Parts: sequence; C-alpha cells; structure tokens
Amino acid sequence: MRVPNWVGDAVMCLPAIESVRSNFPGRSITALARPWVAPLMECCPAVDDVMDYPKAKGGCAYFKGIFSIAGRLRKRHFDLAILFQNAFEAAFITWCAGIPQRVGYGRDARGLLLTRSLRPVENQAKAHQIRYYLGILDALGLEASYREPRINPPSLEPDGARKILSDLGVRKGETIVGLGPGAVFGGAKRWSPEAFASVGERAAARWGAKVLIFGSEGEKSIGETVKKGIGARAYNLCGETTLNDAIALISCCTVFVTNDSGLMHVAAAMAIPTVAVFGPTDPVATGPVGALTSIVRADVYCAPCMKAECPTDHICMRSVSPEMVWNEMERLLKTGRESGGSKLK
Repeated sequence: MRVPNWVGDAVMCLPAIESVRSNFPGRSITALARPWVAPLMECCPAVDDVMDYPKAKGGCAYFKGIFSIAGRLRKRHFDLAILFQNAFEAAFITWCAGIPQRVGYGRDARGLLLTRSLRPVENQAKAHQIRYYLGILDALGLEASYREPRINPPSLEPDGARKILSDLGVRKGETIVGLGPGAVFGGAKRWSPEAFASVGERAAARWGAKVLIFGSEGEKSIGETVKKGIGARAYNLCGETTLNDAIALISCCTVFVTNDSGLMHVAAAMAIPTVAVFGPTDPVATGPVGALTSIVRADVYCAPCMKAECPTDHICMRSVSPEMVWNEMERLLKTGRESGGSKLK
C-alpha cells in the first residue's frame, strides 16, 4: 500500500488499511510511506511491515530514488498494490516494480498505469475523507465498513518521550494539556497564539496543569509566543520531537487543543479528549472523529473558504473566543475522566 504523505491524511486512511486487513486475512501487508509518516504506520496493528520511502531532490537524484524503491518492491514479489496516495509517481513506481495488480483512483493522469483505475462516487466529495479512502475498497467490491481511526500509542522510550517528560519535571498523575497552535496548510488555519496562550494559562492556573506545546521546527516561534503567554508551567516542544515521540507524549495528555492539523487527528485516534478550532477548512470533510472530540467554529459568511491565507480580516478564527474553547475543554475533560482518561506510562 502506498499511504498518503501528510500526517492527518495518513490517520484518516487507517480505517481503509484496517479494512484491507479484514479482506485479506493471513496475507502480509506492507505500507510504503514517507519517513515523517512511517511512525504512524508502525502504530497500526493492521500493517505487518513499513518500507521507508525517502524524498529525493530533483533531477537525476529524483529518478534514481524512484527506480531504487521500485527495485526494492520488485524483490518483494507483491501481488497487489493499493494506492491511497493519488500522485502519478505512486502509480509509476508500482508499474516499474512489476506488481501485477495496481489499483487506485485514476487521478493525476495515471489511469493507464493502473490495472483498476477507479473514480470516486459523487457523494464522497461531500463526506468525510475517511470514506474517500474506504471508497477504493468499496469500488473493488470488498468489505469497507466505516470505522473510526485508531492508533496504538508507542511506548515512552527511555531516551525519547520518557526523557523529555523527566527533563521537564512532569510526574505521573499530573494533568497535562497539549496545544497544537500550528498548521502546515497555511496561516488561515491558525487560531492566534495569544488565544492558545489564554486557554493554556487558564489550565495551568485552575487545574495546575503542565502545558506541552507541539509543532514543527518552522512553528517554533509560534510555540515560543504561546509559552511566554502561559508562563513557567508551559514547555515549547516545537521542532524538539520526532513524530514517534510526539505521538507518545500526546497519548499522555489529559486534553489536547489544536487547529485543524495532523496532530489533531493523531490525538483523536488515541481517544485523547480533543478540542479542534476550525475556520477556513471544512470539519465535515476533515474534522476529528470520536466521542471525545469537539469542533469549535464560528458561523460566519465566508467559511469554509479553503484558502491557505485569509485575504480579508480572518473573521472565522477571530470569532472563536478562548471562553468557547475553554468550555469544551472542561466538558471533554469531565467526559474523559469519567471514561478512564489518559494516564502517564
């Protein structure tokens, strides 16, 4: 299987991967994944093996990388390639590898490289993306029942997540609030750092919580702004963790507050109470799913616009107040604790 390149998309693809397992019991299932997505596949019990597919630079190195991974696939003698990623490259690699059955959506001018070129059904465009990936199996006449994504949290490695918690002085049993103030798609998806700081400061003051701020290296300055607004009980981990460690640390959170992002889907898939702030994107298509999730958004005329950057006044995000998010944090925290909650390992 060629899995999607983005963390959130990869999480939303997990139900389809589980359906592949249920349709092919006893068969070996391998996920071909970019390095930044591979840890998610390693947390998926339906996957037997993960093949790392590094991203090569352009020119000759790019084609060398394609033929190298095609050669690795050829040596494994796979019978079927299911392409959850829509790129031409995914079909070309499996065609070069000589995999006899190659199925996926016939997008990106790759239809001739597939043995089964599929078309999404019309109503999938209005449904959650989980159903979009399940549609590949449905089109093949396979069992593809809807289910929520689930991730088995990795253990807290002594030299990774466990060391991070120890260095921060976070003890077992403490309330931990996770914040995800970034978003790769663009600035329009980001609730303000000051708003994140407001709910984080309130959690620290009222709950005695430690606040962990997650994000990429490029979001470090956003994390620092949030940290300064909260104070001594906040820790900026942006750019400081691997995805594997971030998953493990999020699994320890009592509640997770986030923009529409990959980490939002990670938290929800581990049944961590998750409050997601939505603005320009469509929660019907990409919202977190599960009983312990809540979407906070303002009913404004221009949302969802699906734009990476707001061309006007960012009213969709400015209209979401810290009080709105705090109320959902309290509600989900109560629900999470009543259902067992998250514990440090």
